[in-house]
Amino acid sequence: MKKLLIVILVALVFIQFFKIDKTNPPVTQGMDFLVSKQTPEPIAQKIRNSCYDCHSNESRYPWYANVQPTAWLLKKHIDEARTKLNFSVFATYDPKRQAHKLEESIEELQNGNMPMESYLLGHPEAKFTPEELTMVTDYLKKVELETRLKYNLQTP
Repeated sequence: MKKLLIVILVALVFIQFFKIDKTNPPVTQGMDFLVSKQTPEPIAQKIRNSCYDCHSNESRYPWYANVQPTAWLLKKHIDEARTKLNFSVFATYDPKRQAHKLEESIEELQNGNMPMESYLLGHPEAKFTPEELTMVTDYLKKVELETRLKYNLQTP
């Protein structure tokens, strides 16, 4: 048992030498959702605080992003989140995809799936009050409807 604990300890120390890349991709302001949709500041601030660490190219890595294997899991989560929705490149999405991503975002927020509970543990400011949830989802619904009308897309 003592040898097993030593092996585990050595392995934990060893993996600390394998750091993640915390470099964010470049941000082009005109491509960003909040900028391109001219989001009002209170709504923009809430979206930035609750969504941008994972769903943008503006991730802020916390202290535990320096500790393996936690950092690997965090990096994997951010990479997957950016693949699903990246607010930093939102304007590059075609209108149909924009509308669909907004629809999915509303659903995820209303179902309480986003922000994730694991994220909220370290970022309590990201939690939505009922009023903030209504404010943000109403805004996203408005932008989705405007997008659908502007590009003559079917409403769900």
